[in-house]
Amino acid sequence: MISIDTNLVVRFLLQDNDAEFAIASRVIREEEIYITTTVMLECEWVLRRVYKHSSASIMDAFDQLRGLANVRLAEPDIVERAIGWRRSGLDFADALHLALASKADSLGTFDPDFVKSAARVSPHIPVRSPA
Repeated sequence: MISIDTNLVVRFLLQDNDAEFAIASRVIREEEIYITTTVMLECEWVLRRVYKHSSASIMDAFDQLRGLANVRLAEPDIVERAIGWRRSGLDFADALHLALASKADSLGTFDPDFVKSAARVSPHIPVRSPA
């Protein structure tokens, strides 16, 4: 099994560099792949901020990647929950933070938009501003 970094995932998903896509594609299709949650977080940021892809297209790409038989995510349930919450309007990074905080009583933030969005998608883990 090989754990791959953001740049391999991005090259595989974008297919924008023929030489690197060929290598990334071969690795991802022929090896047992392990992808950490932090790589998923960074991939979303790179695809959205650097390459200006829409959130919907990124989440679709993540679904395709997760669907490959030889790809194993470090925290598949967390990433799946975050993808769903992203599709419901929560920022992907915030969605991951919230999903990872599931063992806590609440999640603290100074971001009022996060508080509002999280209340819509996950009433089980309160997101609140600390007093």
